Amino acid sequence: MLLAAGGGRRLGGRPKALLTLRGRLFVDAAAEALRAAGCAPVHVVLGAGAAEVRARARLTGCEVVENADWETGMGSSLRAGLATLPGTAGAALVALVDQPRVGAAAMRRVAAAFTGPHVLAAAAYGGERGHPVLIGSAHFGGVRAAARGDAGARGYLRGREVTLVECGDVGAPDDVDEPGDLIDLPS
Repeated sequence: MLLAAGGGRRLGGRPKALLTLRGRLFVDAAAEALRAAGCAPVHVVLGAGAAEVRARARLTGCEVVENADWETGMGSSLRAGLATLPGTAGAALVALVDQPRVGAAAMRRVAAAFTGPHVLAAAAYGGERGHPVLIGSAHFGGVRAAARGDAGARGYLRGREVTLVECGDVGAPDDVDEPGDLIDLPS
C-alpha cells in the first residue's frame, strides 16, 4: 500500500505524488518499487491533486483509493487504504510516497518478514525504525482504530513487538518535506 495523499504544504502546496526525480513521478517510482518487491495488488491512496495524479501517473494495475480526508493527515490515508484491502489479504506493506530512497530492495526485505497474520515488521536504518511497515491482517482493525493525524500506525505499534529489518545498506528513509530536501536527492 502506498500512501500518496500528501499536499506538500512545506513544498509550496505541490502534491508529493507529483514530485519528480530523474524524470519520474514519485508516485510511479514508489508503486513500481512495491510491485518489484512482490506486492500485488498495489493500493495507492491519493488525496491532494488526485485528479491530476490520475491523469499524469502510470498506475495501471494499481487499486487507486481517494482519501477525501487527506488534509487531516496520514492516519486517514492509512485507514482509507486498509479499508479497501480484500478479506484474503494476509498483510499490508505500507510505504510512503515522499521517501524516494526507500526502494524495492528495502521493501522486499521487509515483505520477507511475513510469517502470518499476526506479524508486525518495519524497515530499520541504523537500528532506527522507519518505513516500509508490514502490518499483518490481525492488526488491521486495531491500526484503523488508532490511526489519527500524521502519526499513522505509530501509536498502535508503540508497546508491541515489531520485528526490525535492517535496510540501511539498500535504502535511506529521508523524507521530502521541504524544497531543500529535493536538492539533496541523488540525480
